Amino acid sequence: MRQPRRIMVTGGCGFIGSNFVRHLLETYEDVSLVNLDALTYAGSLENLADLEGDPRYSFIKGDICDPAAAAKAMEGADAVVHFAAESHVDRSIEDPSVFVTTNVLGTQVLLDTALRMKPEIFVQISTDEVYGSLGPEGYFTEETPLRPNSPYSASKAGADMLALAAWHTFGLPVAVTRCSNNYGPYQFPEKLIPLFINNALADRPVPLYGDGLNVRDWLHVLDHCRAIDIVMRRGRHGEVYNIGGNNEKKNIEITRLILKSLGKPESLISYVKDRPGHDRRYAIDSSKLRTELGWEPQYSFEEGITATIRWYAEHQQWCRKVGKK
Repeated sequence: MRQPRRIMVTGGCGFIGSNFVRHLLETYEDVSLVNLDALTYAGSLENLADLEGDPRYSFIKGDICDPAAAAKAMEGADAVVHFAAESHVDRSIEDPSVFVTTNVLGTQVLLDTALRMKPEIFVQISTDEVYGSLGPEGYFTEETPLRPNSPYSASKAGADMLALAAWHTFGLPVAVTRCSNNYGPYQFPEKLIPLFINNALADRPVPLYGDGLNVRDWLHVLDHCRAIDIVMRRGRHGEVYNIGGNNEKKNIEITRLILKSLGKPESLISYVKDRPGHDRRYAIDSSKLRTELGWEPQYSFEEGITATIRWYAEHQQWCRKVGKK
């Protein structure tokens, strides 16, 4: 088992990254963390404001495409966990080139830096969207062929392939994780669950794509963070690990659940034109992670979504600050 003492996190001011930083500092007393983040629209210092003054945590504002910034942040690190990415599918449809630059070229800069600085593990954080769209049955496994259908997922698939190539060609100790849809605190307000909660609280229309029957497998962000932690410490080099919550829900189900929880009418639902190339269904098989590394999710969907709705309702000031970016 690896016991990293100094961990470099990229994109640690974003949704999953900030939850991961907080998870590590709350779980281990003997770690130090350096967070490299460019603070683009989805990354905010507000997400980690409670860590100001913690001597175990340091922040570097910088772009992963900048070799000097990457080297400064990686100095002395024995583990690298790479979250930083452009991640919103709609934005990738508007401007694919930004996604290629950050997600592909930025990842290559980090891999080149790691080859020089030799951390004990480099964890590439990816997404189930690289597998494409499922039919009504079956699950994504680590052997499922990659068939990305959006510029975002294509750029993440490219980053995954570069990371795995660095292992096979140069022996860089890499592991790749691919997760299902995350939910929980500190998610940027343009994403489905926080957007719908915030709109419903303000009695604004809730914009639901197409017929609302697209299916996603929902994973609480803290269960995801625990899985990444396990892969960082015990994952095999050159391997891919799928992380899913086994909570398949149609988008219309999520929408109605949010409205009911907040006491809002379903008349707020506004069906809008579907996203181009919208994948119909995602579902993850996490059996490799469960059997090989012993991970199990701790949150039931009912418990997690109730806590999440309450968090956004109680943190409207945070939503307003972050949503202005």
